[in-house]
Amino acid sequence: MASSLLLPPTTSPPKPKTFTKAQPWIPSPSLLSLHPSLYPFLSCTSLSHLHQIHALTIKTNSFEDNHVASRLISFAALHPTESSLSYALSIFSQVENPDVYMINTLLTAHSISSDPFETIRFYTRVLSSYLVADFPDKHSFVKILKVCSAEKLISFGKMIHAQVSKLGYGKDAFVVNFLVDFYASCGFVEMARCAFNGISDRNDASVNMMLNGYVKNGRFEQARKMFDEKPERSVFEWSVMINGYVQSSHYKEALELFNTMIKSENKIPNESILVNILSSCAHLSALEQGKKVENYMKSNNIYITVRIGTTLVDMYLKCGLVEKAFEIFHSLEEKNVFTWSAMIGGLATNGQAKNALNLFSEMLQNNIRPNEASFVGVLNACSHTGLDKEGQKYFDSMQKDYGIKPNMHHYCCMVDMYGRARNIQKAEDIIAKMPFKPNEAVLGALLNSCKLHGDLDLAERIGKKLIELDPNNSGRYVLLSNIYASENRFDDVAKIRKLMREKNVSKKRGVSFVEINGKIHEFLAGDVSHPNKLEIYEKLEEMSRNLINEGYKPKIDEVLIEMEEEKKPNALFHHSERLALAFGLISTDSDAVIRIRKNLRVCKDCHEVFKLVSRVYGRRVFMRDRCRFHHFKDGYCSCMDYW
Repeated sequence: MASSLLLPPTTSPPKPKTFTKAQPWIPSPSLLSLHPSLYPFLSCTSLSHLHQIHALTIKTNSFEDNHVASRLISFAALHPTESSLSYALSIFSQVENPDVYMINTLLTAHSISSDPFETIRFYTRVLSSYLVADFPDKHSFVKILKVCSAEKLISFGKMIHAQVSKLGYGKDAFVVNFLVDFYASCGFVEMARCAFNGISDRNDASVNMMLNGYVKNGRFEQARKMFDEKPERSVFEWSVMINGYVQSSHYKEALELFNTMIKSENKIPNESILVNILSSCAHLSALEQGKKVENYMKSNNIYITVRIGTTLVDMYLKCGLVEKAFEIFHSLEEKNVFTWSAMIGGLATNGQAKNALNLFSEMLQNNIRPNEASFVGVLNACSHTGLDKEGQKYFDSMQKDYGIKPNMHHYCCMVDMYGRARNIQKAEDIIAKMPFKPNEAVLGALLNSCKLHGDLDLAERIGKKLIELDPNNSGRYVLLSNIYASENRFDDVAKIRKLMREKNVSKKRGVSFVEINGKIHEFLAGDVSHPNKLEIYEKLEEMSRNLINEGYKPKIDEVLIEMEEEKKPNALFHHSERLALAFGLISTDSDAVIRIRKNLRVCKDCHEVFKLVSRVYGRRVFMRDRCRFHHFKDGYCSCMDYW
């Protein structure tokens, strides 16, 4: 009998999560002719049925054939709903002369369980037992390397690499491709390249593994060079590059590459590419680009899956077109909880809290069970419109009615909600009652509320605590510095900036984007690099004169650096979002909506200027900042000055 080292552990490992390959336990016609006792396998759907087949194979001596035993093990280990890894191991322990195929089946089962580390333990137990002469084979190596990649097991993976070389697989593309992926997944790009260079029969999969390795480690220059040098590029390779750009926030580059793909090479993108490109449009508020992608899908009869549809809804919401988002939402053949949650969250951030809450009720009426994201959207709706009592009811309902334990995001929403409602004490009570320590986001929400409502003593204490918790986040230093500056405590401002220099922390620069005729234009504060800089600054001067004539007075307290008073209004007028606004005014028709995306929270003075511009110039402006979306029209903002 097999070694006792391979007997099932005392506690059964968790069931596998999923298995998507063809059913490996179904016997072949030739095996059925040899062992008629396997015919019941053709209709086997449960473990109890498997037990009967197992007993029958023992009774008929069929079990002695490894092909029969392997079918039993495969069903017990890999069935998507009726698996039992402990039973599979029990069958395995009864096999007189187990083979490498059985071991690889069990390696697969362990790797897709909720405890993938058991794969490592099983692998080492089999190895030390010397039970199977031809173990490990190349399939064994691939399975164990996948686990090492997913779990970042660098030391164990290096030992596998040594074993790969020792057993003569050091140049085998099938195995070494996964060594490349392993090293890249662990951040060792040079080691990945070394393994890649050693492949004697390099194939497309090898190149794709290396390309993906560069991308996932942010080595875009090397990745692009490898990509551009390929004479023929598959859709998968385009997907690797585009998705890598998006995941690293290189949205403009992703859009440019996508346009090259469909125009120059006439490739049809897959679902992953379309989802990532629509996400890029959403991040940049690039409405025209997003519309082109939608029209492209229509003209090419591309089926709108629920994933693409949800991303399309999200894109229109993040570009401020709520009506269009609703149109897409209602037209989708299939909607899941993520689709509903995207719509609810988008309505909330677009200042339509009532519609968000009504849609949440409609979702429940449609028997769609809400998830964590659904409640984040609902709580945001309550937070941005001062509905603190309603928000508390929804928060209590999460666990009581749906069994959802509030996570850090939900507590952050609650702290923000009470903070915005000027109930700082209640916000502090929420933090005190949290079942875990507050993170930087929760304390940051309280700090913003303190600053918003002038509780500067508490703000200073929290600001210092945040710097301790998150010492590499420049935003924490800047916010505390701004609090000091608003009180004219410029000595303390200087201390904060000195601390930033000592810790080598640089301030994140404000960047604004505006889309004109499908092209994304980027502006920094005081930017003079744009080709139309002269016209932009002339428009800024004109805006300044016109707004002052309308009674505008610059909020110079928003200038949070020490400078002469007469220079502060000029500093405000050179903020990145105003440059984007000026460019939008000179570049679009009077009935067009100007759409601007900023990476930081808009200051009070810029917010006031945008309201006045919408009235004085009769223009509609949509601006999305770090906190929420602002729809400016006729001198008003959708946020009702509550952001």
